[in-house]
Amino acid sequence: MSAEQNIQFTSGDHDHQSCMATAIAKAEQVCEQRNQRFTKLRKRVFELVWQQHKPIRAYDVLDQLQKDGRAAPPTVYRALDFLLELGLIHRIESMNAYVGCNDPERQHEGQFFICNDCGAFVELDSTPINSAISHSAERSGFEIQQRTIEIKGLCPECKLKIK
Repeated sequence: MSAEQNIQFTSGDHDHQSCMATAIAKAEQVCEQRNQRFTKLRKRVFELVWQQHKPIRAYDVLDQLQKDGRAAPPTVYRALDFLLELGLIHRIESMNAYVGCNDPERQHEGQFFICNDCGAFVELDSTPINSAISHSAERSGFEIQQRTIEIKGLCPECKLKIK
């Protein structure tokens, strides 16, 4: 998502089936382009991460897969690492949780607005933010190895509930 695009939290009335189908199609395309296998387990983990449009912890993914009768912790972490490495998902460090990436075809930095109340999030990609951080790091001699920016507050729906 570029800085010029409209930034919106996912509302409860969006077409989730279409959203999931698009995300899966993009993931399959990325895997194919990079000569990687999108196995049934990797696909299922990917679906679970995308399922709620909210950050999900690895143990919640594991619990669901165990209900399906199919996983051990190392298997889940390997699948999550695979999805992270391909840029299909992001890790929300402060929550130790994962979210789906809206633009996996393009290398970009993770920037997120995260609702403290309901857990909803929106991914953004602001060129001015990236530039400011890169410029400051360069001036200080700092080498950036990973960059995830998490801004917490209230989404529009939760903000309305409080008023």
